[in-house]
Amino acid sequence: MIRRVVRFAWLASVRQPARTALGILGVIAIGALLFDMLLLSHGLVLSFRDLLNRSGFDVRVLATDARPFAGPSIEHAGDLVRRIEALPEVEAVLQVRVRQAEIAEAVSDSRNDGESIEFIGTDPPGRAVWTILEGRDLPSANGGALVVNRNLARQLKLTVGSTLRLRGACSAGSAVLPPVTFTIAGIAEFPFDDATATTVAGRLEDLQRLCGGETGDGADILMVRSRQDLGAAAAAAAIKRTDAGLHVVTNQDLLERFSRVEFSYFRQISFVLAAVTLFFGFLLIAVLLTASVNQRLGEVAALRAVGLSRTRVVAGVLCESVLIVGAGGGLAVPAGLALSIWLDRILRELPGIPVSVHFFVFEPRMLLSYGLLVGASALGAALYPMWIIGTLPIAATLRREVIS
Repeated sequence: MIRRVVRFAWLASVRQPARTALGILGVIAIGALLFDMLLLSHGLVLSFRDLLNRSGFDVRVLATDARPFAGPSIEHAGDLVRRIEALPEVEAVLQVRVRQAEIAEAVSDSRNDGESIEFIGTDPPGRAVWTILEGRDLPSANGGALVVNRNLARQLKLTVGSTLRLRGACSAGSAVLPPVTFTIAGIAEFPFDDATATTVAGRLEDLQRLCGGETGDGADILMVRSRQDLGAAAAAAAIKRTDAGLHVVTNQDLLERFSRVEFSYFRQISFVLAAVTLFFGFLLIAVLLTASVNQRLGEVAALRAVGLSRTRVVAGVLCESVLIVGAGGGLAVPAGLALSIWLDRILRELPGIPVSVHFFVFEPRMLLSYGLLVGASALGAALYPMWIIGTLPIAATLRREVIS
């Protein structure tokens, strides 16, 4: 019986190729937009999670519940680092301090003199938060070396082994500080850089030299790597017991906060657009199927009169809807992926967006959600045409066909 129902629906579809093609094209357009909205609804969260995890540090310690590098510094950071490193739940601690610097002179090109850049001072314990693309990482001793991002290397035509003179702009009146010469050890990718960022990283002792021997033992943020067998939550709890005056957050805490606050706008937009898309998809298929059924009422009444059951003709309408939506919905997935790449490229050009962040991120479970929504749309669109066929008065319909 199923084979006959499918054949009945197939014949009804191919008899009107223009209408069927129009329906499939409409479903492709609607399905592609719906698929992209599903990718957008979780894309930023997934991308941000990968960005946080890529650093290799899963706990962050701040002075207050404020944005990193925007709030007060952590005082007596060196002593605090030693206490945190002594915890059995902690594997490593990274002290990070960020200051502004100006280009005093680049050996290969001096036209960028005075340009402001961001200087990250840290002493990586075996693994840095950036990714080395060329050259090597910061040496464990003997300061004077930097890693620079690709933007700065491209602007100043820097290569591994080049020298770069910087002048600290760490505080008011820092313009009188003497320039410091550094050697480029490597070119790196910094995870939170946007498309226009110019960033360098060096050791803490180099940052102190750059800032004219800046006094104080402060840090903007401490990056903590927990022991893998215990997890970030255990490390965060142990750090809180060590010093209750600090704000300790795990990557999961940050992810939940951003998902609830900062990224909620994109989730709401994707929900609204997905709902509108589903509604128009439902209307499109419902109108096409209703028009098709109304054109074939006499034929259906004749088939019913010669013994074709009501269940079969009703199932045929549902199967016709499934064929149109299935064909269009299947082709919409690659179309949606291609469209998402284009849209993602546009959105990533917004100012302040890290180059490693993506708005549209694919994961397999999105296909299941997409399939369920498309299937529900196909079923809902077929209900009214199925009702027309199911309640069709055979004798009156045949008489009307003969008279007309």
